Amino acid sequence: MKQRRILILMITAAVATVALLGLPVVAKTQVFFASTQFRPIEEQQFIRDEILHPFTEKTAIKVTMLNEDYGPFIDRLLAEAKAKKSNTDVFGTLHGDFPDLLANGIPQDLKNLPALPGRTFIPELVKLGQMNGQQVYIPWTQATYLMVANKKALAYLPTGVELNALTYEQLLQWAKNMHEQTGGPKFGFPGGPKGLFGRMLHGYLYPSYTGHQVQKFNSPEGIELWKYLKELFKYSHPSSVIYESMSDPLLLEEVWVVWDHTARSSPALREKPDQFVAFPSPAGPKGRAFISVIAGLGIPRGAKNLEESWKLIDLFTQPETQVKILKGTGFFPTTYEAINYVPEGALKILAEAVTKQAGATDGIVTLLPVGLGNRSGEFVPIYTDTFQAIVVQGRPIETTLKRQEAILQKLFAETGAPYPQP
Repeated sequence: MKQRRILILMITAAVATVALLGLPVVAKTQVFFASTQFRPIEEQQFIRDEILHPFTEKTAIKVTMLNEDYGPFIDRLLAEAKAKKSNTDVFGTLHGDFPDLLANGIPQDLKNLPALPGRTFIPELVKLGQMNGQQVYIPWTQATYLMVANKKALAYLPTGVELNALTYEQLLQWAKNMHEQTGGPKFGFPGGPKGLFGRMLHGYLYPSYTGHQVQKFNSPEGIELWKYLKELFKYSHPSSVIYESMSDPLLLEEVWVVWDHTARSSPALREKPDQFVAFPSPAGPKGRAFISVIAGLGIPRGAKNLEESWKLIDLFTQPETQVKILKGTGFFPTTYEAINYVPEGALKILAEAVTKQAGATDGIVTLLPVGLGNRSGEFVPIYTDTFQAIVVQGRPIETTLKRQEAILQKLFAETGAPYPQP
């Protein structure tokens, strides 16, 4: 008995010493987390040090994270499903990967798992995770493209226009007002060789005017879109055809109103956050289309540690965590509450605009095409070549659209890829 008491005292003292010295807690459970996101080394290190390590300290759940390219990631999940032995507990990847994973019976339905308190997910993003009557993923992160304006431009807004509910016709009038009243063009876009204006064409303007990215490329609505662009180009800065990023033109005040990817316009906001505003992209006759690059979190069927897996998803979607991820990686939150945790400055400006755009009542979520394989690089040039022909070179709209539509249809026919949403 005496020896037993001594042993108990020794164990108690050891535990107390561990606590006092701040030594790591011994994990009770291990969770394997596979992700196609955060592959750069510095992003991996950030997630491990700032997100996962504190989680293990608090819960005694050790998380092993494997960041993989898309090919190995998919192959491993398929192999585990075929062997009916899931070594993966949680996985995170882009929206476009989930249909194939679902077709192979990999993700389990999450809708009957416990509620995640303290957060309100953007409804459109939740809907995207619903496939075949199942909730196959929880929205994790998002990236997108926005409008940014110098506050000087606000004096030239058409009367009665609400910035967060701007339409393309109002944008045209705004650009015209600035051109005529300042003596030069103040609207610009990244139409250079490495610019992202092609994304605006296929992911924003086309679905806003026609309801689709591809199906109505050559249609009466499509013709109206190109007439609009020819008019807008009259009041656009001529350097728009060579701009590759809009941050420097904003800072130099060559232009006052721009459209670009959040990552490419954010340097201007970081340098002079008090000088700029960010807001959702405009709406067309069919609605306010916007590209949303969504990543979701799923749990494979047969995952061994379901309770612990759900705790990890809970961690990743907490507003505080989502803001940490925004600061450390530039990926934006998927919950409304996260905005309350973003400090004032460039990130706050962008995060609020991203959330307003994603939650717009007239929003049309546009997804990047999947299934084009090694020919994916042919998609965007079809749209930018059309812009060059019609808007820059002045070629006839109808004949140009007929020719370019044939190229577009051939691409999807030969690859067998489905048309992208919408």
